[in-house]
Amino acid sequence: MITAYVGVGSNIERRRHIEAAIQELSLVGSELRLSTIYECPAQGFDSHPFFNLVVELKTSLSLHDFQQCLKDAEYRWGRDIDAKKYQDRTLDMDIILFGDVISPSSPVVPRPDIYQYPFVIQPLYELCPELNIPGTDLSIEKVWQNAELLEQLKPVPLWFSIK
Repeated sequence: MITAYVGVGSNIERRRHIEAAIQELSLVGSELRLSTIYECPAQGFDSHPFFNLVVELKTSLSLHDFQQCLKDAEYRWGRDIDAKKYQDRTLDMDIILFGDVISPSSPVVPRPDIYQYPFVIQPLYELCPELNIPGTDLSIEKVWQNAELLEQLKPVPLWFSIK
């Protein structure tokens, strides 16, 4: 079993789609752990705020099969097949870390978002601060210590239970 970390986000019917993401992830993995859910402004475009979190889970799928399952779930929940990077999302699920795997092409893992977005590093810090990012000498905690804009994140109380 591989431990994967998946970034989840939505800014369209946020509660419905965050719950849907957790249900979908429970179908492809086990032992789910959720970070705090955060409300944060859209990054790179002007729109409604997002709900974001990171989910830790165990999976027996390969990286590419796992990615395909996430993409299929996004499409089932209304994401456009030709969605652009900076636009509203019903559901967005990105593989942040996948065990010790380093993949330089689709999907790129570790995902560079770790270093760029507070809504990725803060939840990762909650789940696995001591974890070293594969291919680097950096721990999640070390990256978190240098993160900016963490004050933009507003915790959202959990409104559902996970199985």
